Parts: sequence; structure tokens; C-alpha cells
Amino acid sequence: QVQLVESGGGLVQAGGSLRLSCAVSGRTFRNYAMGWFRQAPGKEREFVAVISWSGGSTYYADSAKGRFTISRDNAKNEVYLQMNSLKPEDTAVYYCAASPWNGVRVTSKDYDYWGQGTQVTVSS
Repeated sequence: QVQLVESGGGLVQAGGSLRLSCAVSGRTFRNYAMGWFRQAPGKEREFVAVISWSGGSTYYADSAKGRFTISRDNAKNEVYLQMNSLKPEDTAVYYCAASPWNGVRVTSKDYDYWGQGTQVTVSS
């Protein structure tokens, strides 16, 4: 079993930055690709970013490219999402998730474990 706990969400003005963290416990962290997803009110959960087991490969949704950076620290069992130039449309609950599949996985069904989510609200 893998447990994931997100933190770092909050209220920020448009143009501001936030850094989300996800602490992972349980099975060997380095055996999982880690992703970030988000869900806005009334919308389906959508992919944001993914990072491979080693951290050597990353992939982003078009909405995140150039503004968000995903990283991981396998020694600390943590994954991060640095979000810059935030926009009101980034407002959502952000979830981290663990996938046993290495490489680019952008659909929810490829992730076995999920955190409880952290709210990000961007004001205009």
C-alpha cells in the first residue's frame, strides 16, 4: 500500500506562484512514476504533469508547459509541483498520484494510488 499526502495549496493572486508537495510512504517510492492531476468544480479530473521513476523524464499538459515544473526527491520520498504565473483557470483541487508504470502516463486509470488533494485558488 502507498499513502500520499499533498500540501502547499492556498489562495494566490494571478501571476503568483505556489509549490505543491506530496509526501509518499509505504512501498518503494522510486518504483513509481508520479503524476499531478487537478479537478475544477463541475469538471472532470485532468492530467497536469508526470515524472518518471528516476526523475529523468517529465511530461506536461499543454496548460502547464512553460509555467509548471514537476520534480522529485527519491531520498525524501517526495514529489513537487512548482507553479508559476498562475491564472484563475488554474483554480482546482490538485492531486498527486503514483503509477507503477514508468514513462508517460496521462490517464487516471494508470495510477493506482491517490492523495486526498490540496486546494489551489487563484484570484483575478
